Amino acid sequence: MKIKLSILFILINFLSYAQLKISGVVRDSIGKPLEMANVIAMNTEDNSLEGYSITNAKGEYKIKISKPATILLKVSYLGFDSQSKIIVISDQETVKDFVLTESKNNLDEVEVTYEMPVTIKGDTIVYNADSFTSGKEKKLGDVLKKLPGVEVNADGEIEVEGKAVSKVMVEGKDFFDGDTKLATKNIPADAIKKVEVLKNYNEVSQMRGLGDDSDKIAINIKLKEGKKNFWFGEVTAGIGEGDDKTRYLAHPKLFYYSPKKSINIITDMNNMGEIPFTFRDYFKFSGGFKNMMKSGGINISSSSLGLSFLKDNKAKEVANKFAAINFSQSLNKHLDFNGFAIFSNSENELLTNNSTTIRSTNLTEITKNNSFQKNNLGLLKLSFGYKPNTNFQLDYDVITKTSSLTETNQTNSYTFANGNDVVNSSKEEKPFSINQNANIYYTLDDKNIFSFSGQYLYEKNNPLYTSINNTQRFSELPTDNTVSKFNISQNKKTITSQLQSTLDYYYILNNKSNLNFTLGWVNNMQNFQSNMYQTLDNQSISNFNDTSLKNDVLFNFTDVFLALHYKLKTGIFTFTPGLSAHKYLAKNTQLGTETKKSPFYLLPDFTAKIALKRSESIRLNYSMSTNFTDISKLSEGILFNSYNSLSYGNRNLTNALYHKYSVNYFNFNSFSFTNIHGGITYTKKHETIKRFYPILTNFDRKSTYLNSIDPEDNLSARLAISKRFGKLKARISGNVSVANTNQLRETPLHEIRSINTKNTNQNYTASLTTNFSNFPNFEIGYKASINKQNSLKSINHQPFGNVEISFLKNFILTADYKFNQFTDSQNNTNIYDFLNMDLYYQKEGSQWEFKASAINLLDTKSINDNNFSENFIATSQYIVQPRYLLFSIKYDL
Repeated sequence: MKIKLSILFILINFLSYAQLKISGVVRDSIGKPLEMANVIAMNTEDNSLEGYSITNAKGEYKIKISKPATILLKVSYLGFDSQSKIIVISDQETVKDFVLTESKNNLDEVEVTYEMPVTIKGDTIVYNADSFTSGKEKKLGDVLKKLPGVEVNADGEIEVEGKAVSKVMVEGKDFFDGDTKLATKNIPADAIKKVEVLKNYNEVSQMRGLGDDSDKIAINIKLKEGKKNFWFGEVTAGIGEGDDKTRYLAHPKLFYYSPKKSINIITDMNNMGEIPFTFRDYFKFSGGFKNMMKSGGINISSSSLGLSFLKDNKAKEVANKFAAINFSQSLNKHLDFNGFAIFSNSENELLTNNSTTIRSTNLTEITKNNSFQKNNLGLLKLSFGYKPNTNFQLDYDVITKTSSLTETNQTNSYTFANGNDVVNSSKEEKPFSINQNANIYYTLDDKNIFSFSGQYLYEKNNPLYTSINNTQRFSELPTDNTVSKFNISQNKKTITSQLQSTLDYYYILNNKSNLNFTLGWVNNMQNFQSNMYQTLDNQSISNFNDTSLKNDVLFNFTDVFLALHYKLKTGIFTFTPGLSAHKYLAKNTQLGTETKKSPFYLLPDFTAKIALKRSESIRLNYSMSTNFTDISKLSEGILFNSYNSLSYGNRNLTNALYHKYSVNYFNFNSFSFTNIHGGITYTKKHETIKRFYPILTNFDRKSTYLNSIDPEDNLSARLAISKRFGKLKARISGNVSVANTNQLRETPLHEIRSINTKNTNQNYTASLTTNFSNFPNFEIGYKASINKQNSLKSINHQPFGNVEISFLKNFILTADYKFNQFTDSQNNTNIYDFLNMDLYYQKEGSQWEFKASAINLLDTKSINDNNFSENFIATSQYIVQPRYLLFSIKYDL
C-alpha cells in the first residue's frame, strides 16, 4: 500500500506542475527568426538544469518547469552574443522574447554553445551526457536511451531518428569495428562526457555528397578529461548458488585513449547465462562502412549443419568465456593502423520437448531433444589507412574468422508409424574464412574523382553429421539388417573463392549534380563434395557408392556490369536515377554434364529524397534486382540433414527477379521532442526459389528446390512515434506485413500445384518511461504479436516493466519483469514470466560497488512456444536455467 501511495504522490506532484512553462521567440536585430538557437533554463537556487529548448523555424522555444522557481534563462546562437534573463516562474505560462545581435568574437560563443544539453551544428548533434543522466547509469546503452531521438534495443542495436547506427567510435576511433552491441554493453557510463551523432556520415572525405549518405549514421563518444591519457575501466567478480550448482562471474575491462592510440580490452567468464558474444554476432561481424561492394546478384550461403540457437539467450545451462582486444595507432600523420582480436568459448545444454503435427495428414510426432554444444569462435582483423594528402586515400583490411563447433544430440521420438525410437546424433564443423578488402580514392581535380574497390573472399568448411538410430527410415539409403544400429554419417566439403572489383568515376557537373559511371566484375567459384557411409557393428566402414548419394560439383558465377547514375539536387529535392547493364554467367558441372545459363538484364533504380525541413524528410525508392542461388541448392546428390530429413538440389534453378518500391518518412522535432518515422514497402517477386516437399505421409521427409510457378508479393508498413513530456517519454510502434506466397505441393497423381498462402504478421509495442533525478524511475510497456496464416491464427501478449529505486542515499534497487501469454486458433495456451532483481550499494565517491542479484526469481522452468508453417503445427517446451542468487563486487579503476 505504501508503494502504491508513493507512486500516486509522485504522479500527482509531477502532473500538478506540468502546465508551468516558459515560451517565446528568438530573433536577430532585423526581426528574422533564428532557427536552432539554444535556450537553457537554470534554477538559481542550486544551479540545476530545469530544462532546455532548441528554436524551430519560426524562432519559437518552449521549456516546461517542474515547479515554481527563480530561473536564469540563457539564449545562445553561433555568431551572436548570448543573452541572459532572470525570471520568477509562478504563473501557468511565462513569455520571454529575445533579440540577439551579431558577435564580434565568435570563439566565446562556441564555448557557451558547447555547454548546452543539445547542440546542433549542421549534420552533427552533440548531447551533453550529464544533462540527461542521473549518475545511476551503468553502460553506454543506459545513457543513449535517455537522449532525445535515440533508441537502443535489447540486442544493443541503436537507432537515431528512426535510422540504424552502423558505427560507434570513441574519441574518433572505431570501437571494435564500430560494433554497437559491444559498445552499448561495455563502455562505462561514467566515462562519457558527450555523445556526437554524425548524420549523413561518410568516413572518406572525398566521397561526401557524391552518393547517398542520408541513411548512414555514426556515433562518436567524447570522454571526460580524467579518462584521457590514463587507463580506466572496471573489474567485476561474483559467486552464487542455485539448483545445487555454483554460479560464477568474472568481468574485467580496461580502456586507454590518447590522441595517437587507443586500447580496449574486454573479458568475461560466467555460467549464469550472460552472453557477451553470440553465434549470430560472430557471423554478422563485418567491416563497418568499408564493406561497400556491390552484391553481384548472388548470396553465398553457409554450408553449416545448422547448430541450435539459444532462445532469448537462455538455455538449461549456459557457460561462456570471452576475451577481446581492440587497438588503434597513428604511426604518423598519414598512416593509421588498427585492428581487433576476439575469442569466444561457450558450452551449452539445451533441452526441448516438442509436439509436431503434419497439417495435411494430422500425423503427430512427440520428441524430447537434449543437446550439448561446445563452440570456439575466433576473429582477427587488421586495417591500414594511408592518406598522404587530401586527394588520395588508400584503405586495406583483412579479417579472418575461424571456429570449432560441436553438438551432440539425443532425441527420443514417438510416432504412430515408427513407435518409440532413440536417435543419437552429432555435428562437427570447423569453418574458416579470410576476407581482404582494398579501397582507393583519388581526386584528379574539382571535376573528376575516381574510386576503386576490390574484395577477395576465401571460405572453407568441412562439416560432419552422424546419426545413430534403431531403424533405417529412407529407402534411398542402403539397408544392412545385420547391424544392431543404423550408424549413418555424411561428410561435406565446400570451398568458396570469390573476387569482386568495381571502378567508379564521378564527374562533377556543378555543386548540385554529378554523374557516376561504374564498371564492375564479380567472379564466384565453388566446389562442393559430399559422401555418405555407414559404420558397422565391428566399427568397419561401408561406403555408399550410389552416385545419387554423392556430390562432386563445380559452380562458377560471373557478373560483368556497367552502371550509370545521375544525382541532381534542386531545392528540397534530390533525385538519383540509375540504370545498370548486367551480363551473367552461371554454370554448374556435376554427374559428367554441364548446365549453363547466361542471361542479360537491364536493371533500373531510382531514389528521391524530399528534405521538408532540416530533420524531416521523405525518401522514395525503386529498384529492380536479380538473385541467383549458389551451389548449396544446385547440387543434386542427396544430403543427410537430420535423422528424419533428406534433401537434394536442382541444377536447373533459374534466377529470381525482384521489384521493390518503398516510401519512408523521418521526422525529429527538437522543439517538441517528437520523433516520428515510418514507411511502406512493396516487393514483387518472380521465379523465387521454394523448398518443395513431395507428399508428406510421415515425418521422414524429403525435399528439393523449384522455382515458383506464380509470382509472390509482400506489403509491409511500419510506424514508430516517441515523445517526451518533461520527465516522461512515451513510445508506440507497430509493423504490419501481408505476404502472398506460393506453396508447391504434389498431388496424389504426382502433379505439382501452386497453392497460395496468405501470411499476415502484426507487431505492436507501447511503453512509458520516466527519467527523474530524485524519484524512482520506471518503464512499463506492452507488446502484442498477431500472426495469421490462412485459417490459423495466434496472438502473443507480452506486458513488461522495470523499476529503479534509490534509497538510503547509497542503495539502488532495480527489477525487470516480463510476462508472456500465447493463444492460438487450435486452443493452445502458453503462459510464462521472468523476474530479475539487483540490489546495488556504492558509497558516494567510492570505487567499490557491491551487488546482490536474483535471476529468474519466480523460478520459471521453461519457455513455452507454439508456431505453425505451411506444412506443420508445433508446440514446444524449452527448458531454461532455474532460479539462482549471485553476489558480486565491482572495482572502478
